[in-house]
Amino acid sequence: MQRRSLLKASVALAAYTGLSSTTFLAAQAMAAEPADGELESFDFDILKKHAKELAGKPYVDRKQVLPPTLANMEPLNFNAIRYDADHSLWNENKGRQIDVQFFHVGMGFKTPVRMYSVDAKSKQAREIHFRPELFNYRDSGVDESQLKGKTDLGFAGFRLFKAPELGRNDVVSFLGASYFRAIDKNRQYGLSARGLAVNTYAGGPEEFPDFTRFWFEAPTNPNGTRFVVYALLESPSATGAYRFDIDCQSEQVVMDVQMTVNARTAIKQLGITPMTSMFSCGTNERRMCDTIHPQIHDSDRLAMWRGNGEWVCRPLNNPLRIQFNTFEDTNPKGFGLVQTDRAFETYEDTIDQYDKRPSLWVEPTTPWGEGSVDMMEMPTTGETLDNIVVFWSPKKAVEPGDSLSFGYKLYWAPMPPVGTPLAHVRATRTGMGGFREGWAPGEHYPEVWARRFAVDFVGGGIERLPKQALNNNLTTIPSIEPVFTASHGKLQDFTIIDLPKVNGVRVLFDWYPTDDSVEPVNIRGFIRAGERTLSETWLYQYFPPAPAKRKYVYE
Repeated sequence: MQRRSLLKASVALAAYTGLSSTTFLAAQAMAAEPADGELESFDFDILKKHAKELAGKPYVDRKQVLPPTLANMEPLNFNAIRYDADHSLWNENKGRQIDVQFFHVGMGFKTPVRMYSVDAKSKQAREIHFRPELFNYRDSGVDESQLKGKTDLGFAGFRLFKAPELGRNDVVSFLGASYFRAIDKNRQYGLSARGLAVNTYAGGPEEFPDFTRFWFEAPTNPNGTRFVVYALLESPSATGAYRFDIDCQSEQVVMDVQMTVNARTAIKQLGITPMTSMFSCGTNERRMCDTIHPQIHDSDRLAMWRGNGEWVCRPLNNPLRIQFNTFEDTNPKGFGLVQTDRAFETYEDTIDQYDKRPSLWVEPTTPWGEGSVDMMEMPTTGETLDNIVVFWSPKKAVEPGDSLSFGYKLYWAPMPPVGTPLAHVRATRTGMGGFREGWAPGEHYPEVWARRFAVDFVGGGIERLPKQALNNNLTTIPSIEPVFTASHGKLQDFTIIDLPKVNGVRVLFDWYPTDDSVEPVNIRGFIRAGERTLSETWLYQYFPPAPAKRKYVYE
């Protein structure tokens, strides 16, 4: 599956008839550049009301026929189109810290996305119409004569610039369907978020709702780094009203989101705050690591802080076939896709810089009730193919006419803003098992096929527990007890090994099949001392090979 943020075009909506006009004199109080449309009343309540009204009407797909010079563009030509910074949204404020520019339509981005400038005090908005003079077409190959008079082309999306006077320095990007991304202090884009997911894994085609209109409030502090943008979402199954309060901090970007979604039809699977990432290979999955890079991934785990206070680490997989897992919960405290390893040596990548990719953490700000954190993992063969999707799915069935509201914060940062006080999983490794560490299969051991797992825990004070030296030069911590279970097969040969270089411990064990099943093995475990839990919970899904392949291969 290609990165949808680059390939999915938007879906336009019917004329926005719920907004009233006002006089031109009132418009003089608003910025005349680049906004040039008629003034309309606007606030979040008006947007929510209109989204609700739209849900009661048939969906209209207004994908437009682009001029040939735009419709037939190649990616390199599309990327060469530059927005003229002199026409950026808040260019009148020369001391600004942030500013907004717009993406051109073209290639697969064929649906006009409407943009509006909002005066929060007067609750009025003016549309920003497309016009060629807003862009620089040099080196793009665009025939500008085909664009004359095309004020209805709209835009494809927008991006937010921080310290715009320093040049190209974008920190937030909304482009394609309802996709958006942000960066942290490391200044490297990675995984994406979406406004809504519909029927991602529900026995039929997935639906990709679109943000079709945006309204921008200028920062209340002209020198500040915080602003508000509203969005209207539409799809055949739903409409939605969104308010994003975006704070571009020095270390991270924080988005405080309020959303209300309205169902046009019954929805089998509704995904709230979906996020999309890529995991090709890592310490636990080596199948696709036949490259010069030791690891390749935007994220390495799903982290969850459950409603009951339990912390969970679920390492990501690149499976041979699509896998869908649900993790039931009530009022979760948070979850996200995390990139924990920040060492360049882990990836040896000078182009994509996976060591600088941000993590994305969701923190609910309203009660979400019963539901589940759902994750779909798909096979991927390369770095440009997103294969991980995670979202919250409400337990209650969504019927036509239903309206659901959610509040949450999105943290785009190197690591989540919160973490477990217990020991956490540092890394997961797998390999051939059935023999003692330091030896080899068949060497003083019977030929019994098994799969070995090593789960490294660090933090939580476990480095201060008493240790014991063994004859094999391994150091164990006898007070630690592993508590691990598997959905089928058996787990045995447990060893707890001290890892002094990282102030942690390693739980080493083997999984042995007890039948010919190739169904995924779900393994769950943590460590404890007596009745005291020492670590977060580790979850893993292992895919055993067919019985004929359960053997060691020698040269």
